[in-house]
Amino acid sequence: MKNTLLSLLLALFCAMTAEATTPTPRSYWCQQAWQMAQPVLENMAKGQLQQNMQTEFSPSFDSRNRKVVYMETFGRLMAGIAPWLALPDDDTAEGRQRAQLRQWALQSYRNAVDPDSPDYLCWGISGQNLVDAAYIAESFVRAYDALWMPLDSITKQRYINEFKRLRAIEPPYTNWLLFSSLIESFIAKAAGRSEYDDFRVNMTIRKMEEWYVGDGWFSDGPEFAFNYYGSYVFHPMYLETLQNMIDARANTRLDYRKYYDRQLRRTQKMAIILERFISPEGTFPVFGRSIPYRMAALQPLAMMAWQQKLPQELTNGQVRAALTAVMHRMYDQQQRSAQGDACPGKNYNSGGFLTIGFCGSQPDVADWYTNNGSLYMTSLSLMPLGLPADHDFWTAPDEPWTQVKAWNGQPFPKDHNWPDEIQTRDRW
Repeated sequence: MKNTLLSLLLALFCAMTAEATTPTPRSYWCQQAWQMAQPVLENMAKGQLQQNMQTEFSPSFDSRNRKVVYMETFGRLMAGIAPWLALPDDDTAEGRQRAQLRQWALQSYRNAVDPDSPDYLCWGISGQNLVDAAYIAESFVRAYDALWMPLDSITKQRYINEFKRLRAIEPPYTNWLLFSSLIESFIAKAAGRSEYDDFRVNMTIRKMEEWYVGDGWFSDGPEFAFNYYGSYVFHPMYLETLQNMIDARANTRLDYRKYYDRQLRRTQKMAIILERFISPEGTFPVFGRSIPYRMAALQPLAMMAWQQKLPQELTNGQVRAALTAVMHRMYDQQQRSAQGDACPGKNYNSGGFLTIGFCGSQPDVADWYTNNGSLYMTSLSLMPLGLPADHDFWTAPDEPWTQVKAWNGQPFPKDHNWPDEIQTRDRW
């Protein structure tokens, strides 16, 4: 009896200890954001990223200049954590981390366009620069007051000049058109309507309408490809291009508000699809190219949560629970070996930088353009951190997501086609 009582007390103590040490969903998300961002931004703020980053390239990497890795790392990381850094300062542990990252980020932005800095990025040496300049512009869009406005006038003008120089890069007839439109629409918003190239914006918008195939899916150019580029590029950058044009009060043939409202519904439909992709075990289907971008595949779902525009079919509690389950499944194998090297199956190398893979180190899933800077796209799933800690997204009770309900005999909503209901015509 005595041993039984002792065992019960020990079990109770262990349970209480585990509960006390188990991070909340938000603190766990913050841990992931800090682990991803700290090695990049601390080094870059000191002008030491290109000196210290432990890089990795696809076994089939093509002939492009390998210095693109640094621009990919910085631009993609900042596009994901920008909403979080836009929150006001506070004296919590999270707030202090966030303030430190923002301080490093602002200095990194300066270094990125300062020709005298060791971390001046490789603007214009490769077509790839168009891609990652767009992610830098996107980070400014997502935290305009916190990350763009505090920059000094010289740095701002340097960015505008670098963005304009990228017009020399001809984008392929694919999702790349959106990289041009995102940059140009940001110029319209930040520098004025007389500074941007309206053709690159409006032609892209017309192409997006041609390439939309329905029910949340885009064709990647004239031919449909079954992959996650709707998540990586189409939905977020098209929506943000339209929002930039609204913010810039651009007056052209296109009614940007109607285009935006229609695209918002399409993105909401894609969010529903992505939520349904998440299995009861916290996994999602692995298909298509660029799969080492990891959780960037779920970007529209994260974006709609951050913007508080989830469709009524999705609740904050179920979306947070689903995304958190995926994070645990994907990231909780990031320890390093005793020697400090990346272990097989681990997500980070000994320097703290992401390794090529989907769930751990899996270099053979890389495409010919993949380097470990490319992988910082996974930060795009962290956008809900831009909601304050007391928001319902963080405080609502966990709810089962769709596949949990479906595979456990619980009622769940039927899916259905979402046809376009908003029609657009040229204004003149």
